[in-house]
Amino acid sequence: MNNKYTYGKDTYIYNNKNGIKVSKFNVMAPPQHQNGLVGLEYLMTPLPIYDNLNYKGSEKLKNKVAIITGGDSGLGRAAAIAFAKEGAKLVIPYFNEHLDAELTKQEIEKYGGECLLLSGDLTNPEFSKEIISKTLACFGQIDILVNNAGVQYQTDELTDISNDQFDYTLKVNIYGMFYLTKACLPYLKKGSSIINVTSITTFEGEPQLIDYVTSKGAIVGFTRSLAKNLALKGIRVNAIAPGFFWTPLQPNCWVKEKIPTLGSNSPMGRGAHPYELAPTFVFLACDDSSYMTGQIIHNNGGEIMA
Repeated sequence: MNNKYTYGKDTYIYNNKNGIKVSKFNVMAPPQHQNGLVGLEYLMTPLPIYDNLNYKGSEKLKNKVAIITGGDSGLGRAAAIAFAKEGAKLVIPYFNEHLDAELTKQEIEKYGGECLLLSGDLTNPEFSKEIISKTLACFGQIDILVNNAGVQYQTDELTDISNDQFDYTLKVNIYGMFYLTKACLPYLKKGSSIINVTSITTFEGEPQLIDYVTSKGAIVGFTRSLAKNLALKGIRVNAIAPGFFWTPLQPNCWVKEKIPTLGSNSPMGRGAHPYELAPTFVFLACDDSSYMTGQIIHNNGGEIMA
């Protein structure tokens, strides 16, 4: 396995073990790995860019209350900060990434927003009930639900995926989404928006993420079916299918040697930072997308065109 790369500069990467030839592209990060149930943003090198300082809000979400799971870091943090700029109040359910979550809260408050942090396990349906009850107690309403929390773990063969790993991946990625959406639904009203996060891997496959892709495929079906179920109630349900974004999910999943190659399949020759996806969340949350439901928005540098 050849493994030539140069951090921070254009480079070439060989063929990997699955025979995928990678062309010239920009390396976003050096080799690194985190070994935990979830990744931690403050340990990453370089740190992800989550705030576009040139993005100015225009009150598109004024007086709205948004729940963003996994909003402590990565794509969820970027979405939360953009929502705050647009005038929303934020509820951030997260697992145990306390330092990351506190930074997200500070960033939201820097822009004049309000933020409620709630730590717990989305695989437990009781936590979803707690999220809803505390959101209503604090803010009195729910307008937007972003189901963003997720886990993924690299496993080379199907036979290497333990029953426990398969079970946990699906429980976090799709069961947790089901539990929270079900608990939230009685309090949503006409004009509310549900945004789910699936993945590019659902549409192209990923041989080392079979359990993850299975869960993300379920999210597409969940999104489309729920969208039709709720359409006449005026509640929109859409999803985003990101390509490679530099988030804690990546070093927590892949072996360290894989990190420099991530993003190389994009025709743009690079991966992306979380702030680049934030406006897509805003679009789906606000009235700009009032006639859009059941859709999957692809943001992947052109790797999948659908």
